Amino acid sequence: MTVNIGNVDRSIRVIVGLVLLALVFIGPQTLWGLVGLIPIATALMGNCPAYSLIGIKTCKSGNNR
Repeated sequence: MTVNIGNVDRSIRVIVGLVLLALVFIGPQTLWGLVGLIPIATALMGNCPAYSLIGIKTCKSGNNR
């Protein structure tokens, strides 16, 4: 699996994911906050399936696994 997410993109995904997960415990306390697992998972994998379909790559060209 090739890496198509850069470091800045990964950081943003982790922050957004954590904020969404916080909605499960703080705020409206709905299970919709579990959607935050998706950006966290893609950040950890380094690959976004949606980016692959569209052809977007936010990492440097030499950053492949």
